[in-house]
Amino acid sequence: MSSTKTNKIKYHIANMDCPCEERLVRMKLSEVEGIRLLSFDLNERTLTVTCEIPATEITPTLESLNLGTHLLSEETIDDDVKTDTEEDKTQRKILIQVLVINAVFFVLETVFGYIADSMGLVADGLDMLADALVYGMSLAVVGATVRRKKRVAMWCGIIQLTLAVIGLWEVLRRFLGMEEMPHYIVMISVSGAALIANALCLWLLQRSHSIDAHMKASVIFSANDVIINLGVIAAALMVHFIGSGIPDLVVGLIIFCIVISGALRILKLSK
Repeated sequence: MSSTKTNKIKYHIANMDCPCEERLVRMKLSEVEGIRLLSFDLNERTLTVTCEIPATEITPTLESLNLGTHLLSEETIDDDVKTDTEEDKTQRKILIQVLVINAVFFVLETVFGYIADSMGLVADGLDMLADALVYGMSLAVVGATVRRKKRVAMWCGIIQLTLAVIGLWEVLRRFLGMEEMPHYIVMISVSGAALIANALCLWLLQRSHSIDAHMKASVIFSANDVIINLGVIAAALMVHFIGSGIPDLVVGLIIFCIVISGALRILKLSK
């Protein structure tokens, strides 16, 4: 069986000499389907595009930026041959960092969630587990083909949906049972720490400026997590002031709705 072929296209972009132009090019090319990765050399003012489409589908997009784009070369390479680019190394480093952060806070939030009788913390911990699994899967496809990356993004979405259904069932069970009042101080303390951790993850991921589907999925996860942490903190304050555990259960329900929304966005991204 013959291996899939991929194009490697090199451009000289005369007016691309700083990160501002690089970001502009990345944003513009994010509109083009079939791109595997972008490798920039600002000193030489060159861009190498590894993709599944010919140069004729990329060149007009670059020329529309009026940065002085000139096609240098175009060659076909084996899709199975992987090149460990600087972008690949950066992606691996970032994904390992956010994987460790999410794994640690999955344990912390789950343990303290049960100690504090907080569905909000348990739900957030479950979401952290989903993210940790996703980052682990993403690590396995850095530098892989577009098709494989999108397949991983699809499985990430499926994982999110599955865990969200489990979480919704637990929220329903607790609504019917109405267990003990959550400990709001523990909720605020743990969620505050998780908020800082997730903000750090989001910052790390956005710095990569990656257009790959699996990295975009990771950004969506971390953005959701920041919103979720704020929701848990708000619920803890309401638990304290109104003397009821209902806000904790409501925020748990909202968290899983957010998880479902993120999962659907990721599944759309994987198409």
